[in-house]
Amino acid sequence: MIPIAKPYLTKDETKNVEKTIISGWVTQGPRVEEFEKAFADYVGSSYAVAVTNCTAALHLCIIVAGIKEGDEVICPSMSFIATANCIEFVGAKPVFAETGTDYNLDIDHVESLINKKTKAILLVHQMGMPADIDAFSSLCKKHDLILIEDAACATGSQYKNKKIGSHSDLVCFSFHPRKVITTGEGGMITTSRKDFSERLRLLRQHAMSVNDRIRHTSGKVLTEEYTEVGYNYKMTDIHAAIGIMQLKKIDWIIEKRRAIADKYFKGLSNTELLRLPVEKEGYFSNYQSFCMYIHKEANINRDDLMQKLLDKGIASRRGIMTAHREPAYVNRYGNISLPVTEDLCERSIIIPLHIEMTDKETEYVISCIRELISE
Repeated sequence: MIPIAKPYLTKDETKNVEKTIISGWVTQGPRVEEFEKAFADYVGSSYAVAVTNCTAALHLCIIVAGIKEGDEVICPSMSFIATANCIEFVGAKPVFAETGTDYNLDIDHVESLINKKTKAILLVHQMGMPADIDAFSSLCKKHDLILIEDAACATGSQYKNKKIGSHSDLVCFSFHPRKVITTGEGGMITTSRKDFSERLRLLRQHAMSVNDRIRHTSGKVLTEEYTEVGYNYKMTDIHAAIGIMQLKKIDWIIEKRRAIADKYFKGLSNTELLRLPVEKEGYFSNYQSFCMYIHKEANINRDDLMQKLLDKGIASRRGIMTAHREPAYVNRYGNISLPVTEDLCERSIIIPLHIEMTDKETEYVISCIRELISE
C-alpha cells in the first residue's frame, strides 16, 4: 500500500526526546521556549507561542482578537471543521464563504458577506497553497476587520518571498502527522505584537500569572494568581524536542515534496480530464497535499477512482470537506448553498505525497491514474 501521507522521523528526534526525558523536565519548559524561538526565526515573525494543537491556536487567536458572542467571522466552509468550530467556541457565528478554484477564499464573495456584525476574516492557506494575503489585508483595513490566518497546512510556504507567518498579527500552524513537519500533536501561533504574545502565553496556561518554570527555578517563594479564565493548551517539552529536530530538516523536506509534486505535474499535466494545482507568480507551496480536480467529462467519478486506486494499493482522500454540509452546522444554520465549494469537494481527490515515496511508486501512481481516467 502506498499511503496518502507519512511523517519523516529519524533517530535525531528519538535522541532529542531521550535527552529531554532524562532532563526531568517534560512539561512546558526550556525545550518549548527553544522551539518557539527557532520557529519565529524561521518564519520571520517577532514572536511564536507553542500550544497543544492548531485548534487550540485558533481558539486563542479568536479570543485575543476580541471576538465575542454575537459577532460574525467570515471563513471558508472548505476547510477542516476546526476552522469553523473555533469561532463557535466563543459564541460567535462562522459565516461560510465561497472558495475559488485554488481552494482558497473567494474575496468577492467574502466582501459581499461583510456586515455590522462582522469582526474578522479567517483566511485558510489550503493544502499549503498560499492565499492572497495582501488582498485580504486590504479588505480588512477597508472594513476595520481583523485578519487571522489558518496556516495549519502552510509551514514553510511563501507569499511574495516571505514565509507564511510573517505577514499578519495572528497566524496559526499545525504539527499533526499529516503536515510537512510534525510533533505528533502540536500547534504554533506567530505574531508581531508583544501584547498578543503575552496574552496568548497567559491564556494557554490557565491565565496563571507566574508559570511553572519561573516558580520552580526561583530562589524565592512565588505564589501565582489566575487573572482570567484560561485554558490548558500547553505544549510539552517532549513534543517540542521532536519539533526542534523537524524544523532543522524542513527546507530539505519541502524540497523533496516539491520534487515529487513536479513529477506529478509532468506525468499528469497533459491529461485534459484533470485540473492540477496552480502556483501563481510570487507564491511558493510546500505541497502539504497534492489535490486534483476531475472534470465532469471524465468517464469515472471521484469516489469510483478512489476505490479503484485503493484496489491497486494506492491510498487517496476526498477533496477538502465542507463544514456547512456537516450535521453540526446544518442543524445550527440550515441548508446553505455554496455551489463552487460543493463542486470542488465532490470532484477533487488528494493523492499520495510524502518524501519517502520512491520514483517507482510515484510513476506507479501516475500510470494508474492515467489508465483509470482514460477508461
